[in-house]
Amino acid sequence: MTIPADGRSRTRDDLAWAIAVGGIGIVLFAALLVFTWYFAATLLLIFTGMLLGVGLNALTNALGRHVGLPHPFRLAIVCIVLAAMLAGIAYLGGATIAEQASALSNTIKSQLVTVKAFLESHGIDTSFFDIGNASSANATPSGSETAPSASPPHAGLPGAGALASSGGAIVSQTLKLLLGTISAVGNFFIVLFLGFAFAAQPGVYHDGLLFIAPARHRSRATVIIDGISETLERWLIAQIIVMLAVGVVTWIGLAIIGIPGSFILGIQAGLLAFIPTVGAIIAGVIVVLASIASGWVAALSALILFLGVHAMESYVLTPILQRQALDIPPATLFAFQILLGVVFGIWGLALALPLVAIAKVLLDHFKSYEAPAAAA
Repeated sequence: MTIPADGRSRTRDDLAWAIAVGGIGIVLFAALLVFTWYFAATLLLIFTGMLLGVGLNALTNALGRHVGLPHPFRLAIVCIVLAAMLAGIAYLGGATIAEQASALSNTIKSQLVTVKAFLESHGIDTSFFDIGNASSANATPSGSETAPSASPPHAGLPGAGALASSGGAIVSQTLKLLLGTISAVGNFFIVLFLGFAFAAQPGVYHDGLLFIAPARHRSRATVIIDGISETLERWLIAQIIVMLAVGVVTWIGLAIIGIPGSFILGIQAGLLAFIPTVGAIIAGVIVVLASIASGWVAALSALILFLGVHAMESYVLTPILQRQALDIPPATLFAFQILLGVVFGIWGLALALPLVAIAKVLLDHFKSYEAPAAAA
């Protein structure tokens, strides 16, 4: 049986069209990956602003269930309350941070001296403790006590080249510090601006995303966008409750133990609770190190408190509050945290959970959408 010429021509055209579309799709996907790789920091910064907007919108909607005010007024109330809380924390914790840092530094120095004396009494070399004094030791070597008097008065002064080199290094380090500070402050205000903009007019950006989608897929895009928004809102509300609980329990527990700066330590523990697993470990290390200034008994008590708070967060609060928001196995989440942390640094580590939540919403939608077609 022979195929008509027009049929063979149509088959070749369909095959050529499929190859062309597939090639274009592969090229566009590769270009998207390259773009994402090179501009990952900017994209994650924008995503952080979007996440802040989702959080502000969630708090605004929660306030709307109790207060019958328009959305802009409710958003203004939420922003004023949050700004007042941050200002109060900064006012109450500023002096405490400096005092705690000074006490911790003095404690570590005294402990190093004690350890060095103990090792020397047992005949162990402790020259590695004198790294900080190496430059001064090299400047005045032993056995050359008469050298300074025999040299001219200007022999110890650096030359013009050394002065220029050291001056250039100082200027370079100062510029790096200045540019780093400007970048951090700029990123902070960018996130604030994006968050306020998204929270002020959520409907505009929601409709804009739907407008980008093709008309025949607009209903599916609506379901996906609404699902992502609802999931992130539920997760953020639950996460805020977990952070508040961790901060308050840590603050009260450290105050009972008698640790100076318990208030600010509770605040940092609550903030670091935003980062699953890794944040709790960092918070525990900071709490224990800060407690060393009050003695080993206090440090041990702080460690027990940290383990109790971590158990409360991991096995009580998170399963209860996040059950309806996210259902991601801990090992899967930790693996993605490590992956995103290695690839994108601190941004990937902090934003791993919301990114995994978005991916889960997409996977759940496509699985449920393809099931009827497969059954048929």
